[in-house]
Order: sequence, then C-alpha cells, then structure tokens
Amino acid sequence: MTSDPRIGPVPLPDTRARRVVEQLLEGSGVTLNGSADWDIQVHHPDLFSRVLHQGTLGLGEAYMDGWWECPRIDEMACRLLMHGLGERAHTPSERLMYRLQTGFFNLQSKARAYIVGEAHYDLGNDLFERMLDPTMCYSCGYWKRADSLHQAQLDKLDLAARKLELEPGMRVLDIGCGWGSFAEYAAHHYRAEVTGITISHEQAALARERCDGLPVEILLQDYRDLDGRFDRIVSIGMFEHVGHRNYATYFKTVERLLEPDGLFLLHTIGSNSSDITADPWVNKYIFPNGVLPSAMHIARAAEGHLLLEDWQNFGADYDPTLMAWLANIDANWHQIADVYGERIRRMFRYYLSVCAGAFRARDLQLWQLVFSRGRAGRYDAPR
Repeated sequence: MTSDPRIGPVPLPDTRARRVVEQLLEGSGVTLNGSADWDIQVHHPDLFSRVLHQGTLGLGEAYMDGWWECPRIDEMACRLLMHGLGERAHTPSERLMYRLQTGFFNLQSKARAYIVGEAHYDLGNDLFERMLDPTMCYSCGYWKRADSLHQAQLDKLDLAARKLELEPGMRVLDIGCGWGSFAEYAAHHYRAEVTGITISHEQAALARERCDGLPVEILLQDYRDLDGRFDRIVSIGMFEHVGHRNYATYFKTVERLLEPDGLFLLHTIGSNSSDITADPWVNKYIFPNGVLPSAMHIARAAEGHLLLEDWQNFGADYDPTLMAWLANIDANWHQIADVYGERIRRMFRYYLSVCAGAFRARDLQLWQLVFSRGRAGRYDAPR
C-alpha cells in the first residue's frame, strides 16, 4: 500500500511502535511531524511498525512508497548518524543475514561481477547525463578551490593525473572507467594512451563515443581477466565493488599489471569500521553486493604487493558533490519523468540525500591513495 505524498501528515498513532521510534529519536533533534526541514512528516500510520521490523530497508522503501516526507533528508540523516543511530538502525536479522552471505559466498565473484552494472549503471545514460556534470564523473569531486560541480570534477581528474605524474605516451589502465571521464581527460590533456575497463554495457557504449578520436580503448571486462603491462594504473570509484574476499586478488592483479617504476592511484569511499556490513536498502536498490573497505582492509591487502606512497582524505567533499547531483536531479527530472516514474525519482532523492548526510556526519570517508612497486626516490603528492 502507498500513500499520496501530496496529502499532509497523518495524526501519530498511539502505538508501542511509535513510542519506540520516538525514544530512538530523542536527543537527535529530529522529531515526528515537526516544523523543521529535517523533521519526519508521517503520511502513513504503519510507518513505525514497518521501520522497527525492517530497519533501514523499511525506512527507505517507505519513503519510496510515499509513507513519509522530509524536505531535508540529508540533514535528517546527518543528525541521526551523529546521534549514534547508524548501526542501531539495522535489525539483528539484517546483520545476521549479511554476515552469513559474506561468510559462505563470494558476492563479488567473476560470475557475479556484472550484477551491479546491470542493476545500477545500466539503468540509463539519459538519467545519469541529467544528474552528473559534463565530465560524467560519478565519484567525489575535489572542492579545495572549486565553486561548481563541473570545476570540482575537473580538479579531481587533474589531481589524479598529477599524482600519477602522467607524461605523453604513457600506457594507462583505468580500472572501472565508468563513462570514460578519466580516460578522456588523460588522453586529451596529457596525451596518454588509455585502456579503460567497465562491467556496464551502457557505460562502455557512451565512453567509446566520448573518447572517439583519442588514443583510448574501452573494454567490457573484469579486472581479473586483464593482461599486459602499464606505466600507470588508476581506479576511481570502483574498489567499493571489489568485496573483502577479493582485496588480495585485486592488489595482486595491480602488481602484475604495473611496470616496476609505475604508480597506481586508488580513489575509494572508505568505512570507519572494519566490520563487513552493507546497508540493506543501498544493497538492494543502488549498489548490489557493494562493500566499503576500511583503512585496515586496504593496508593488509596491499602489504607484500605494493608500497604505499601517499594517503589523502577529502571525504567532506562528497557532501557538496552529492548535493549538487541532487539539485541536478530535481532541476532536470521533468525531462525523463515519463521514462522512470515517481518511485525511481524518490529512490534517487533518498539515496543522494542519505549519502550526503553520512559524509557530513563523517560517518563515511573518501580516500585517494598512491602506491608504487617500491621505485627509487622520494614521492611528493600534489594537493
């Protein structure tokens, strides 16, 4: 059952479920049917029992169904996370199920590698073209000097290129090339020869179109199947799909593909905890089988394979990146509303808003790491 979001809030039911939810919210600054932009406006009386039984999955699906509204979900999420409701929002059955799955199965095996491409990245280039900036970067921008999303993404691409010390003619591998953002930039501005790989048919098609006429090859391929040697390797926003069971294989693959004097840049969202968890709603609707690495996960997996040269955290920059994407969705949705419908619009609004709140609360991080194979001399990373 869904409710009409245009209808105002309903009276709060006198139930145990509502009282439990109010107790959880107490002290967070978020109230039910309050006047603040981050307060939850209840549009369905069964919302509370649904959330208590289904946790964050129920909360997200209830928003998609129109059971509640909130003008600033990003602020709501930030306040709830800073209040300590992050892990407590997951039901015991959610945590147990994911741990059983990850304990018995490799959710990111080669046979399953294309699932996230089909479920999310292949949703439609027309949608992402309206959400992203002209670079088609679907990862955190670099806002140190930028005052717009487009400039932040250009600055991020150039920061990565400068960290890699790109020079004309270098052979560059882009693992998880997306829509060809870095490949196009490196080939056009640094005259590098780039091989980009993706597991998304839609991304591959648009990347080839965008890089037409440049020394760029786009392959629909899993990173584990690659051969050859490269002067530089870059991976921007892909490591989140690798999975903890494959971290060692990932770094062994990079070591095998990287020239002895080469550099590897890893750009990834990072978790503050080494627990293997995933938000059930995000896992179901946005990034199936995604896992965020911790600093310990990365360091352990790289040990014995690559030498860590530099580690930068600019996770706070994901907040304005996500909010800019949200503004683009709101401004441009009317152009694709007939194709995707209201439920998909609410899905993206919820996803972008909650993630922005998580980075604002410093519950998530964004790391750029530079590795070598132990080349001689000092490395000084640009900022």
